[in-house]
Amino acid sequence: MLKVSDLSAGFETETGFLEAVDRVSFRVDDKESLGIVGESGCGKSVTAHSILGLLPQPSGKITGGTISLNGKELATLGEKKLREIRGREVGMIFQEPMTALNPVHPIGRQIAECLRTHGMGKKRQNRDRALELLQKVGIPSPEQRLKEYPHQLSGGMRQRIVIAMALACHPHLLIADEPTTALDVTTQAQILELLAELKESLSMALILITHDLGVIAETCDRVVVMYAGRVVESAPVREIFANPLHRYTAGLLRSIPSLETVPKTRLSTIPGRVPGLAELPVGARFAPRSDHPQIDDYLQSEDFHSKRPDLIEAAPGHWVEDCDYVRTD
Repeated sequence: MLKVSDLSAGFETETGFLEAVDRVSFRVDDKESLGIVGESGCGKSVTAHSILGLLPQPSGKITGGTISLNGKELATLGEKKLREIRGREVGMIFQEPMTALNPVHPIGRQIAECLRTHGMGKKRQNRDRALELLQKVGIPSPEQRLKEYPHQLSGGMRQRIVIAMALACHPHLLIADEPTTALDVTTQAQILELLAELKESLSMALILITHDLGVIAETCDRVVVMYAGRVVESAPVREIFANPLHRYTAGLLRSIPSLETVPKTRLSTIPGRVPGLAELPVGARFAPRSDHPQIDDYLQSEDFHSKRPDLIEAAPGHWVEDCDYVRTD
């Protein structure tokens, strides 16, 4: 359904162009769930926004690669054509529902606008469809909610409203950008369960963007691990959890609390931080945080300063960055 190949994107700044996504490639098959995981600042949201042409203008730019949706090339489409695709073919759940909703319009009008934009029905039909969508996403007293404003709803209900808007035109692909951020644990579980149910009932494909591998394990078929704008590992979810081949992936997995964790012990962390866009190396970008015993030799080598590691297929369907200093095997 969706094939992203060597996608590069970034932003024009006063100090020059900063690349936030560096030759990212992945695919999403029909009815499949793909997870994109990584720390804040690794390029997950920029990748998602690039797919739908939603990079902030005029600074945001796609500088290379292709984005193919059912055979249509999106990276070179004009704004008018992209508007026709947004919502109708690809739905988007944004990270913060309070900023995704218009504070001065009632919920019913905002859902109806999604339908009206794509010419789907008249005023009365759109109201009935909005009511149906609220019922589908589990909003209590949906007729009353149609008349209410975003500030009158809880965070979990606002997120359900955003999901309803994303599903209004029956898209084939749904992109969920950290849909459980800032929600309490119980509400997070409800939203994830809702997304899984809707995916099955509507036969959609799903891209789930998150920093939480626990969410990925519960929801997705395959996972792409991103670090500092690059894909460093990609595999089926079960394979990633059973056999992580990149030290970054292994570090993320170790940081997840489990029932086997000894009480009152410190959780495992990954030392250091994600590098800023102005300080990205050419070589393996995770290397400065790697615990490889000879990592200092690599950091001082010519390879680190001039050679980008390729992705290699270490096992069927399991791809990992080809650099001994960041691999676990």
